[in-house]
Amino acid sequence: MTADLGIARLNMVENQVRTSDVTDLGIQDAMLAVEREAFCPAEKRYLAYAEVEIEYAPGWFLMQPRDVAKLLQSAQPLAGERALAIAAPYAAEVLRRMGLNVTERAAGGDLRAPVVDGPYDVVICEAAVVEAPETWLDALSQSGRLALVERRGPVGKARVYRRASDGVIAGREIFDASPPLAPGFEAKATFAF
Repeated sequence: MTADLGIARLNMVENQVRTSDVTDLGIQDAMLAVEREAFCPAEKRYLAYAEVEIEYAPGWFLMQPRDVAKLLQSAQPLAGERALAIAAPYAAEVLRRMGLNVTERAAGGDLRAPVVDGPYDVVICEAAVVEAPETWLDALSQSGRLALVERRGPVGKARVYRRASDGVIAGREIFDASPPLAPGFEAKATFAF
């Protein structure tokens, strides 16, 4: 079984990651080394390298390999940097493998709470949110990057936010993605006539 999953991991990088313009060799190498199946429930390990989101806890999903690779590349992680992985267990391990010092905020709990142990050079989330919480943006160091998917409808937009040297934070769209919304981060219902 392990050999089969190793081949599946190689195929994932060759056919989902590299073909999606993920050219960062550090990300490719880390994804080849990290056993994605370790983050899946036992009954779903066979899906670890498929092009699907995998529910690893009630309401919480691993992002598709292609999307997490593109999101990581947009954050431009560098060895030695501090990273915060929010509901992103697989991305956290990939960043560790790349030599970053990673703190995790596990799925559940109040993920919008202020980040008291920052600032961070890289902040990443594998679940979609309607919009980037201010507390996550506040956690960015000077030149820090937040990579996430903002989703208000069936298709979301991966965005990377960067804090400039003057403290201003600006974001830009990177690619379309549709991971499930994080529980508690859904759009608020509004009343309209």
